[in-house]
Amino acid sequence: MQYENVCLEAISHSLPEQIATSAEIESRLEPLYARLRLPEGRLELMTGIAERRFWPLGDPPSRMSVETAEKAIRISGIDRQQIGALLHGSVCRDFLEPATACGVHHRLGLPDRCAVYDVSNACLGLLNGVVQVANMIELGQIHAGVVVGTENGRDLVEATIAHLNTDETLSRQDVKAAFASLTIGSGSAAILLCDRKLSRTGNRLLGGTMRTSSEHCRLCQGGRDENNLPSPFGRGAGGEGGDNPPLGIGAGGEGGANAPPLLMWTDSEKLMREGVAVARETFDEFLAEMGWTAADIQKTFCHQVGRAHRRLLFETLGLDERIDYSTVEYLGNTGAVALPMTAAIGIENGHLQPNDRVALLGIGSGINVIMLGVEWQRNLGD
Repeated sequence: MQYENVCLEAISHSLPEQIATSAEIESRLEPLYARLRLPEGRLELMTGIAERRFWPLGDPPSRMSVETAEKAIRISGIDRQQIGALLHGSVCRDFLEPATACGVHHRLGLPDRCAVYDVSNACLGLLNGVVQVANMIELGQIHAGVVVGTENGRDLVEATIAHLNTDETLSRQDVKAAFASLTIGSGSAAILLCDRKLSRTGNRLLGGTMRTSSEHCRLCQGGRDENNLPSPFGRGAGGEGGDNPPLGIGAGGEGGANAPPLLMWTDSEKLMREGVAVARETFDEFLAEMGWTAADIQKTFCHQVGRAHRRLLFETLGLDERIDYSTVEYLGNTGAVALPMTAAIGIENGHLQPNDRVALLGIGSGINVIMLGVEWQRNLGD
């Protein structure tokens, strides 16, 4: 997968004001900790996550997606009449239908002749969207496109705390399966790509590669229907359907006041181990596709999971952690916006320099991996 005519013109982010520390979350889990005699401080100690952020209760994802996409359009200076695609790629969305992208497109005032749809692929939705928009630009179908998303971890964290405190049948082993849910945070990110003929930056998206290992698709599963979630939260068989399929997982509007709680089960240790193994295989293909060696990569942005995941990933890929930019310590795992939001923050803080070869290393449950290469020149926000 290689591109000659695609530039990553602008990337923007928005953050919630409310901060929730790991210590505060553990204090709310006092009934569980007391019953199972769990030591306080384990959440931050095991993940390296000190805090995460939440949007206001009931805030629909589209509201912040509009604001964040508007930032990217403004930064780029691209005439919005030249934008031929608007993709919404976060896990969270306003409704199951219509696509959240429809409302975002309408409020942005984008052209009628514009591809508008949602992309859903766990933590890789926005990167999948980048690939799709890049393909359209390379084929000459559009001149520019925006990929945007907004994640809100509040529902998941609140429901997990309530479940852990009220279900007295849960063991220490069961609690481990819910642990990843407590690391989830919130944020919003947007990426604007354009034809290099329109670019003022020259930040070329060179290409990349994708790989899947779908035999591991049940290592992390979440949804609103408790009865269709895997053990320990339900029957243990899978979560694909049943008589009452999940109603959606965004903030606001999918299930109403009586919607089942949002819960997620994760075999964190195996997901990390298998995910990094797939990343290792993908990385070799990525380097070959780019014509790079590992030493040619000056900077990286990765999906943000936790301290142990980051360390193992860089050791496995043979990269120096110092070339990476990390936000997981104060933002937690923000799903599909984690990598692009971290990139936006890192770019603002001068992480990239002209002529840097940049690797975007995305790993999501499923297991899916997307790695993209960028030749960086300048930030229009400077």
